[in-house]
Amino acid sequence: MKMQATANLNIEQVLEKQGYAVCPVRGDSMLPMLDQKKDLVKLVPVSGTLSKYDLPLYRRPNGKLVLHRIIGVRRGYYITCGDNRTVSEKIPFEWVIAVAEGYYKSGKYIPIDDGEYLKYVRKHCRGRWRRKIITRD
Repeated sequence: MKMQATANLNIEQVLEKQGYAVCPVRGDSMLPMLDQKKDLVKLVPVSGTLSKYDLPLYRRPNGKLVLHRIIGVRRGYYITCGDNRTVSEKIPFEWVIAVAEGYYKSGKYIPIDDGEYLKYVRKHCRGRWRRKIITRD
């Protein structure tokens, strides 16, 4: 019922009204962690500066919503990259709408501070340079 009541709201309105949003993911940029049309992500409003490995949801100037991993934090912007990508992107702090608190994989909720998840993130991010060489981006 709650989802029905918020169906016509944008993500910012849902976050303001409920304090969180659970959304399906689209695209393949966060594979293998997030599989489109199968997995869900739980988003919460941002408070303060995010950290390396956080998953911010941001809106590009063209209106497109993107969920990518932070691989670096600089003064005034984040450097993000999808887990299935090799090219990074500079994201000004003000583009960020929300941050993932956890995700649902095969119906099981996995919080972002889960030990197995953190092992995956560290290993995956350490291997980014190898993927970049192999794909020649």
